[in-house]
Amino acid sequence: MTSPQEPNPSPDVLDLYKLAVEMADRVSARRGSANAFFLSVQTALVTLVGFGIPTLSESPWWVPSAVALAGVTLSAAWWMPLRSYRDLNTAKFKVIHKLEERLPVKLFADEWEALRSDPIPSWRKRYAELGTSERLIPVVFAAAHLILAGGTLSV
Repeated sequence: MTSPQEPNPSPDVLDLYKLAVEMADRVSARRGSANAFFLSVQTALVTLVGFGIPTLSESPWWVPSAVALAGVTLSAAWWMPLRSYRDLNTAKFKVIHKLEERLPVKLFADEWEALRSDPIPSWRKRYAELGTSERLIPVVFAAAHLILAGGTLSV
């Protein structure tokens, strides 16, 4: 029930809000699907490299270099859409927060404020965004490919 001080949203604003929330959820689902795809491909590539290390170390120098380049390229191809999904979700939530100014309840803005203002009681002092940690994984895979290439080239 809306009090006199609270905004009284029009049905159009409510429909736009519902659509914005649904679209933000879809972006998150697409990001999850992209992560699953790239993680599967990276895992397959690292597995193939792991089984082929004896062969790779006996191969000409360019074979492990090409495999490492493929892995690093795949890592970059994974990192870039993650950054784009983050930027897209940031924009979507700015719009959602703006729409919430016209609603009696600000669910997402209040949730975000609670996460940012209350320290999480543990070894860390603040909320770690999922996008930050998930963008680290392609970097770790790129480093692993470079280390594996360096190891096979030095043998």
